[in-house]
Amino acid sequence: MYNKVEICGVDTSKLTVLDDAEKKELLLRVKAGDSAAREKLICGNLRLVLSIIQRFSGRKENVDDLFQVGCIGLIKAVDHFNVDLDVKFSTYAVPMIVGEIRRYLRDNNSIRISRSTRDLAYRALQAREELCREKEREPNADEIAGKLGEDRESVVRAMEAIVEPISLYEPVYSENGDSIYVMDQLSDTSSGDEHWLENIALADAMKKLGERERMIIEMRFYRNKTQMEIAESIGISQAQVSRLEKGALKRMRGQI
Repeated sequence: MYNKVEICGVDTSKLTVLDDAEKKELLLRVKAGDSAAREKLICGNLRLVLSIIQRFSGRKENVDDLFQVGCIGLIKAVDHFNVDLDVKFSTYAVPMIVGEIRRYLRDNNSIRISRSTRDLAYRALQAREELCREKEREPNADEIAGKLGEDRESVVRAMEAIVEPISLYEPVYSENGDSIYVMDQLSDTSSGDEHWLENIALADAMKKLGERERMIIEMRFYRNKTQMEIAESIGISQAQVSRLEKGALKRMRGQI
């Protein structure tokens, strides 16, 4: 029903949607300093903001506030997007919008955190964003601490202190209808999965899988790799890894 309501004075049923070619053209014009193209690009991606704020619907936050905060993240994504990289705009914009909303929620958190810890955490977040732009990748804790001139443990503790607890079933990315959830990005360093595989005798079921599926299952459950690590290893997207893994497990369960 969110397609039929007004948020922040915007009739969401009339929001425009840009295709990839239009986005690419507008991004090039934005880089050249075209303010009209910038406004058109922002308006053409408001549906993206609208879809993202649905993830936070269970928090009972004011929808107008979340939409406005999400728009700030969208504007930042437009202003900082590097057109020279072979990356879709939405791939870059989604984490920027989600990050802006989560920062807003942290600021309005009922859990009290000391001012010094909060200040260090926000400086660390700012340093992380700067390092992301400089290195074009996610910096590690040592790099963030080094940029701030602080010890690593203090920086890690401060950043953990302001993190909102989230559900393991919260979607973090979607591609072609396949969603990746928080739990899909976690690895288990215990031997529980190995014992589970041994106890239910999956050897025969594994043999009936395709080569790529078998490789994914082995890396995921025997080597404790995350889906992101597997995707980088075999050269496909994380969404494809998630889809192949779920399909392989479903067939294996049906054979046992």
